[in-house]
Amino acid sequence: MASVKPRPKQVNYLNKNFASFKGDLVEFAKTYFPNAYADFNESSPGMMFIEMASYIGDVLSFYIDEQFRESLLVYAEERKTVLDIAQSFGYKPLLSSPSIASVDFFQTVPAKGSGDAAKPDYDYGYTIKEGSVVESNEYGKSFRTLGNIDFQHSSSADPTEVSIYEIDDDGVPSKYLLKKTTSVVSGTITKEQFEFTDAKAYDSVRLGKFPVLEIISVTDSDGNKWYEVDSLAQDIIFDDVPNTAEFDENLAAYNDTTPYLLKVIRTQKRFKTKVGVDDRTTIQFGSGTATSADEEVIPNPSTVGNSFTNTNYLNNNSALDPANFLTTAVYGAAPSNTTLTVEYSYGGGVEANVPSNTINSIGELKLLMENPQNFATTSTKRAALRESRNSIAVNNPVPATGGRGKESLKEMKENTRQYFQAQNRAVSKEDYINRIYNLPAKFGNVAKIYITQDDQLNAGEGVIQESTITQQTLDDFGGEIPMSKVQQRIPNPMALNFYILGYNNNKQLVKVNQATKRNVRQYLGPYRILTDAINLKDAYTINIGVRFAIYCKKAFNKQEVILQCIQKVKDYFDIDKWQINQPIILSDIAYEISLVDGVNNVIPPINNNPEKQLIVITNKFKENSGYSGNIYDIQAATKNGIIYPSLDPAIFEVKFPNSDIVGKVLGDY
Repeated sequence: MASVKPRPKQVNYLNKNFASFKGDLVEFAKTYFPNAYADFNESSPGMMFIEMASYIGDVLSFYIDEQFRESLLVYAEERKTVLDIAQSFGYKPLLSSPSIASVDFFQTVPAKGSGDAAKPDYDYGYTIKEGSVVESNEYGKSFRTLGNIDFQHSSSADPTEVSIYEIDDDGVPSKYLLKKTTSVVSGTITKEQFEFTDAKAYDSVRLGKFPVLEIISVTDSDGNKWYEVDSLAQDIIFDDVPNTAEFDENLAAYNDTTPYLLKVIRTQKRFKTKVGVDDRTTIQFGSGTATSADEEVIPNPSTVGNSFTNTNYLNNNSALDPANFLTTAVYGAAPSNTTLTVEYSYGGGVEANVPSNTINSIGELKLLMENPQNFATTSTKRAALRESRNSIAVNNPVPATGGRGKESLKEMKENTRQYFQAQNRAVSKEDYINRIYNLPAKFGNVAKIYITQDDQLNAGEGVIQESTITQQTLDDFGGEIPMSKVQQRIPNPMALNFYILGYNNNKQLVKVNQATKRNVRQYLGPYRILTDAINLKDAYTINIGVRFAIYCKKAFNKQEVILQCIQKVKDYFDIDKWQINQPIILSDIAYEISLVDGVNNVIPPINNNPEKQLIVITNKFKENSGYSGNIYDIQAATKNGIIYPSLDPAIFEVKFPNSDIVGKVLGDY
């Protein structure tokens, strides 16, 4: 007798909730067990087991859905999950944001010289080092300085205001008051020490205070500095050195505008930070030891092809993969037999946004005095030096701003996506521009950037320079020279030209010095595409003057109206609003002037104006008058009321707006 093959039972895999589970189980029992059980009353024992199974299925389905949803950044709702995902992408969640304030530091110094020759004796000026602490006692908040404050030196980038503080009986200044402005950031500074014995892979420590705003420094018992990185695989670190002749004699000439030079270093002593759901910060170190270099983990290229005798990877049974030369298994050093001192700041928040004139107390000053031995010669000098030290004061003329609490889950998600999209590299023009604008001010100032693809001359065999073409040359080619034989500029896909300009102390455009250019190259190095060569060049500044005329409405004060019109033009040519290769649209200027109350009409300001332009732009170029010296044919560059910049990257600038913008009232009606 042949056996009957059982019919496979149909299972529905689309059920997701209690009702669908229950309904399908009832149908399943009716279909496949019609003779075994037929009582599907809600109060029957069989329905009890069906509902219990449906309950379990509903609970499991819920948690599976929730777990899947929590694995996606967009849909995650648990803070722990969002934190883990964000940090796996490399984003550092903001536990708190510090407030930043602009403060004035003051110090008195004695005068030297007599009579009209009296001037401040800057030898008594102190240097307040970065990291000094000032306080707002009224609100119980601490702030630290973000840079050095040097009262002995004044520059366009770091000016010193000088005023007479005290005069003697003869009316001659005997003491001067020096003032410097700098920025301070909120946060209470503390230090913790952690002892390490044997090296442990990926060892970590947990900081006691929270929320942590910044890891200021990590140093070991031997005085070595440990560096914070985004990931332990990162071994490139940015560091700064003072721009002095000791480091580079040529670049030291620019230390007034570029006080620091950017240095790129490689180090094994690195760590990363991680934030937990309780807002506590953990510091994690690498997997190697301080004596193990990457060459002990991967083959050293200098030894490949040589005898394997005495090499340290003989026992490695894996294949010699070329990719091994590009990877590392160390990921930084693990501290051992040392004590690490971690200095960090914590706090921040909205409450750190203190009002003006409340940061007026000195906390901890880190002072530096050049050549202190010069003041040890007499008791008078020592007393004057102490008096100068005790005179140091601070005040914030404007409120502190920027402090806020930790970011919400929604903000963290959006910031993580934005961070991931950036990929921490420079690919597009916008990437390069944003990266350069983020260069810290102590490494120099770059105010304007314009990027173009480089080009080069085709210099093939038999190529003729266009300027050397003669009739004989034309005859040699039968009256027409092929374009392939004429020297032309062709795009260079392997290089980019960066045309840059900076500001001086008066916020006027100037060329960027060589020290700043070096820092820009160093800063872009780790982010640029390998094939991108970067050429830093000076953009051209075209200084201009503006003339206009108006008819004023009756019953309006002509002087007030014209002053308001001039201010409108000043606002229009505010250099912050202008970019390299931006044209001037004359009608826009006339429109802005027409918006001023009391202006009846804007008319051509001069008779000798063939185009009848309502706004006349002239080129200011005399170097002995303070202008750039660049001559530009404004009339030839004007088409249909638009003044176009030159083919060479250039920017229009009203350098002296108080004298270079001239307006007049021709009458009223």
